[in-house]
Amino acid sequence: MSKKIMLPLLCASLLGLLACGDEKSNNESNPVTPPTSADNPLITSSGIDPTQLSPSSASTPANTTPTPSGNYAKLAPSANIAVPNTIYANWKAAHFTTLEEDAARYPSLAGDFSDVFKQDFLPAGRVVWSAQTSGGYKAQCSVTNTTENLMKARACTVSEGVGYGMLLSYFAGDDDAFFRLWNYNRAFRDYNSSALMPWIVESFTYNVVDGSSATDADLDVATALILMYYRSGLDPYLQDAKTIVNALWNEEVEQSTKLLLSGNTSMWNGKSGREIIYNLSYFSPVALRLFAMIDPAHDWNGVLDAMYTYMAKVQAGGTGVFPDWSNAAGVAAEAPNGSSKTTYYMFNKESVRIPWRIAWDYYWFQEPRAATVLNGLYGFISPKSGNDPTNLALGTSYSWNLNLGADKESNVVGGYWLGAWCSTGISGAADWLNVCTAELNKKTPSNTTTSYFADILLVMYSQLLNGLFVKPF
Repeated sequence: MSKKIMLPLLCASLLGLLACGDEKSNNESNPVTPPTSADNPLITSSGIDPTQLSPSSASTPANTTPTPSGNYAKLAPSANIAVPNTIYANWKAAHFTTLEEDAARYPSLAGDFSDVFKQDFLPAGRVVWSAQTSGGYKAQCSVTNTTENLMKARACTVSEGVGYGMLLSYFAGDDDAFFRLWNYNRAFRDYNSSALMPWIVESFTYNVVDGSSATDADLDVATALILMYYRSGLDPYLQDAKTIVNALWNEEVEQSTKLLLSGNTSMWNGKSGREIIYNLSYFSPVALRLFAMIDPAHDWNGVLDAMYTYMAKVQAGGTGVFPDWSNAAGVAAEAPNGSSKTTYYMFNKESVRIPWRIAWDYYWFQEPRAATVLNGLYGFISPKSGNDPTNLALGTSYSWNLNLGADKESNVVGGYWLGAWCSTGISGAADWLNVCTAELNKKTPSNTTTSYFADILLVMYSQLLNGLFVKPF
């Protein structure tokens, strides 16, 4: 690839944007009351005409005004809105980096940054992935020509982290980070002529490590854009969300069953003759509700119903927890990419995200099916922990079926595991939720070379359970 723009010119072209005021909510009472208005981001560099992002010229398409279902569910009295703001700032300092920073950090790579990140997609930023010192991604996802410590010596980014980062920055009111992450996502989609970002790419450079999409990332990016549209009234956010949502329908929904696939390649959609394997941690009910609001041409409510039905089948078929991966029959099964040989039957690194997504649906919409899922999980963990959310039992990776493998105990309860089990109390276990939230608020990001996943989920659970998940409508 040619090196079209020299580093000084590249860096000089980066124009900032003014962040809008933080969204705030009242943690003195429940439910949290959303703000009545918010400042709009002033976007001056992206290839998008700034006049298109003027509130006065923004348009609200027909049939896209959401109708919220009821009030917020109650959070715990121990909820403290200051905590997730502190945790977010701590997380961002370690796990978020800008193009300018990476250009200085990796000078031998920086000359190629402009191949993907043309002026249309500046300024840009990314969520750094865990350092790869071994395994299949070591060659592409580690670098040595850096003066930084290993924490920043990461050459890869995953689309999941971009989606999470957009949601975190949205709820934190950090419009600069939000816009940079959106540009990161848009740049790789544009470079690869796809409406969906490859799930893993090399930093700000052009090499795509694996071109398959990751459905959860695509759902989260589109969700963040829709939320930003409703908060700001700025039409470009909505139009890009519609592009992603349309691609999601065409490439990541199994049309015969309306179940969400895990990606858009033959490995995940069954076209290679493989059995289709599903990941319930990719099921985001709030995302599907928002998609139905802006895309009435497709049956997103049908997908919502099909996924909740499938989720109930999986939960009822086992011990009460969810396996990381499962097949069409609702039985735990290995992922086709070989990543889950020892964990597929456990409530583990994939399914630990399920309570966040389901609790979010209950918090905003009081969905009875969400309550059933959460109550089932709470009913599982309560006797194992003696109904004590400080018990080490919350750190165990539980088996969906003990005939497939035993539980895997741990001598520590990580913040994201604690957040997952705390969330199960939002639909009725008030005392559990209160004590558990107080414990969660003692946790801080580890900010190590391998804590990408744990830290980002800690921030997400903290924002939800402390009242930062504020509806923009």
